[in-house]
Amino acid sequence: MNGGRHLAKGSPKPALPDDGVFRLHSMRFCPYAHRAHLVLNAKNIPHHTIYINLKEKPEWLTEFSPLGKVPALQLPKEEGYPALIESLIIAEYLDEKYPEVPLFPIDPLKKAQDKILIERFNSVISVMNKVFLGGSDAAPDALTEISKGLDIFEKELSSRGTPYFGGDKPGMLDYMIWPWYERSAMLKYLLPEKYELDKERFSKLIAWRDLMINDPAVKGHYVDGETHAKYMKARRENAHDYDMLL
Repeated sequence: MNGGRHLAKGSPKPALPDDGVFRLHSMRFCPYAHRAHLVLNAKNIPHHTIYINLKEKPEWLTEFSPLGKVPALQLPKEEGYPALIESLIIAEYLDEKYPEVPLFPIDPLKKAQDKILIERFNSVISVMNKVFLGGSDAAPDALTEISKGLDIFEKELSSRGTPYFGGDKPGMLDYMIWPWYERSAMLKYLLPEKYELDKERFSKLIAWRDLMINDPAVKGHYVDGETHAKYMKARRENAHDYDMLL
């Protein structure tokens, strides 16, 4: 493990420990890599984390991630040390490989329905990302669109009648959408409107959010909204302070 510092162009490739432990190539503020951390934490799977400077990527990154993206999970127990990319692929692989702590529903229909909801959340992600990077000027109707997208999940949580989408404890749907809920807390620091979820309109989601913050898997990788906003403000100015948490 690299101790949390993001490795950049010219950095030597870390030697792979001969311990059979997964190696996750990540970036501390990447929500997609965040998904992989949550699943690994939820399942208590030992892993090494190698943080990557995505602005000045180390030359060897493409050995594990052909597209130069994170997350990339190297599998040292498999022949040839293959690696997986894309957060949803990694999450589903880990859920099938380590079924002792299942995150997707066992029932095929319920699993398919949760995967559909994860896909539908992409509409919220796309609008949030525009606001994170450019403010409300980048998408004038963004806050309205975000709220409309969240209405779907408020209604879904209400209809399930459980504290989490996964039931009495978080499941895959909870963990796959959480990174953007965590980051939504930065909007009150980034926007003059100081956007926060409406307490009446999103009462179920707010209760869910408060529970998720205290979930052990979430706490292991949690960053508060003000810190997320500090990173994003720097990124808007093309200053990628990946190591600001060190």
